Amino acid sequence: MKLEGVITALVTPFTEAEDIDFDNFGKLIEDQIANGVKGFVPLGSTGEYYAMNSEEKASVLKFVKEVVGDRVLLIAGGNAGSTREVIGNVRVAAELGYDTVLLAPPYYSLPSQEELTAHYRKIIDTVPVDLVLYNYPPRVGVEVGFEVMDAFKDDPRVIAVKESSGSLARAIDIKTRYGDSYQLSCGSDDVALDFLIWGAGSWICGPANCFPKQTVAMVDAHARGDIAGAQAVMRKLYAAMSSLETGKFVQKVKYGCELAGIPCGPSRMPLMPLTDAEKAGFRKAFEIATA
Repeated sequence: MKLEGVITALVTPFTEAEDIDFDNFGKLIEDQIANGVKGFVPLGSTGEYYAMNSEEKASVLKFVKEVVGDRVLLIAGGNAGSTREVIGNVRVAAELGYDTVLLAPPYYSLPSQEELTAHYRKIIDTVPVDLVLYNYPPRVGVEVGFEVMDAFKDDPRVIAVKESSGSLARAIDIKTRYGDSYQLSCGSDDVALDFLIWGAGSWICGPANCFPKQTVAMVDAHARGDIAGAQAVMRKLYAAMSSLETGKFVQKVKYGCELAGIPCGPSRMPLMPLTDAEKAGFRKAFEIATA
């Protein structure tokens, strides 16, 4: 699988009763494809996978696969707190037709680099899928370090790394150290253009749920060599990206979907609704980004 362009880390729409809202989910997916995204990650961080039971997660993967078919690439989120549970999630994804999974380190257990290497090895030895490593230490407390990446740099089943540390230096280090051994995907939205300039081929992007046209325009401008054009798009997006980075990321992305005309409902607790002031602030940034 070649990761390219904007790959939307999908929200999971909920009704006001917090059931999965498949009607608006389908509308969201179709709008994304119409605006040129190249793929989807269901059940990523933006998708609130941690707030769903196994049956709900399977229903999301099944729905997305059935709606999308082969029109764009699909990467299943499979994160969990233990290797055993991750293998169960990945096996379900594979049975539903997903060939590639995105996996951060297990949360809470804080595995060492040696343990994390063994974790990933066990998964790909058990289930016939390809793996995108997901480095997101602010969320899980553990880095996918160079010791882990060294272990898999020649493994054709470990195809890419989504870098969400927020560090541009880390992206530069990855490209310098590994070259084309890993595809590099940006997971740090406010520095996405910088990542592309330093060799990222894709942007796995939560904000694309509510800014598909704008995020695709930025990536496409860069691909054409129009750096000034890409900068112009990012300048308009920057206030929204900055707001998202300050907190309540999922709630703001879902509110952005509502502003864009596709309501995606509340987030499940412990995430709380936006205040009126938070809505007003993000709405202003949204209007600048979409003007």
